[in-house]
Amino acid sequence: MPFGNTHNQMKMKYSSEQEYPDLSKHNNHMAKVLTPAMYERLRSKETPSGFTLDDVIQTGVDNPGHPFIMTVGCVAGDEETYEVFKDLLDPVIEDRHGGYKPTDKHKTDLNSDNLKGGDDLDPNYVLSSRVRTGRSIRGFSLPPHCSRGERRAVEKLSIEALASLSGDLKGKYYALKNMTEAEQQQLIDDHFLFDKPVSPLLLASGMARDWPDARGIWHNDNKTFLVWVNEEDHLRVISMQKGGNMKEVFTRFCTGLTKIESLFKERSHEFMWNEHLGYVLTCPSNLGTGLRAGVHVKLPNLSKNAKFEEVLKKLRLQKRGTGGVDTAAVGGVFDISNADRLGFSEVELVQMVVDGVKLLVDMEKRLEKGQSIDDLMPAQK
Repeated sequence: MPFGNTHNQMKMKYSSEQEYPDLSKHNNHMAKVLTPAMYERLRSKETPSGFTLDDVIQTGVDNPGHPFIMTVGCVAGDEETYEVFKDLLDPVIEDRHGGYKPTDKHKTDLNSDNLKGGDDLDPNYVLSSRVRTGRSIRGFSLPPHCSRGERRAVEKLSIEALASLSGDLKGKYYALKNMTEAEQQQLIDDHFLFDKPVSPLLLASGMARDWPDARGIWHNDNKTFLVWVNEEDHLRVISMQKGGNMKEVFTRFCTGLTKIESLFKERSHEFMWNEHLGYVLTCPSNLGTGLRAGVHVKLPNLSKNAKFEEVLKKLRLQKRGTGGVDTAAVGGVFDISNADRLGFSEVELVQMVVDGVKLLVDMEKRLEKGQSIDDLMPAQK
């Protein structure tokens, strides 16, 4: 057990009412769901590795959220968190994932042959394409809760497994703490390196403890396939390249992931997965596929159009600036990606991005010529 739980017993000295957090100014999914009665019912429970209700909700208590951006407000400390605290997490998941019910089954599809098209996004508009997901290794606590020894064991296992990748996927691991400044700068310039977490959401949930111990990044020689180790999840797997060939990016993603999974199995370790939640990750927003397929796309005209937000909503897509969630778009370039993670398969989500981005580019071309886009308006997906 990573942490002793005398702390939890101490809390039991005080009544539930005395311990209940003040969520009156909070805008996150956890605060919407957690009631004093639920808190009282769950507060004495803990998972086999000692993760408690207060551990689950701490990040949402410390970060009231943003008036316009609904954060999740809770994390898992191990695979069992989703079962032990399901009274809280099921409604959060249902809320966050468009009505996904506790009885729903998630489908996984990592066969890139099932993707239609995707190799023909116009490179004059689509500057780069990427697909990412996370994976958790069964039997280890997740980053908010793991001990140093556990984190190092995850790193050791990952280095061994990734060292066996060959061909196009052959690459090298860089431990954060051993990196030279030049290596670090190169990886930052390549938009590869994750920096020390400064987001209060990550800090409050305990993910930055012992930084940079047992964290690192692995990438193939072509720099088109990379794996982050022990950041927000045990593994973050990313396939990316310049231009608009999403088919190629997704094929590499599926091949690489399937290969990594079999390498872990050869070492008697499997990924956390179940029929209901799909792949189990630290943040409830990333369950299911954990997949974000995104492109950087130039839409200077469409983004100024009054219907832009409505079009994205209908296509089940979301936009960010190219520097991340809260950044503004520069020069009309947006990071457009799927809004869903759970309840759709990997292929279905990438298909939504491919079809949606194609339509956005068609609209952009019409507006460039001063033509109407009314007849291109999509139905709700």
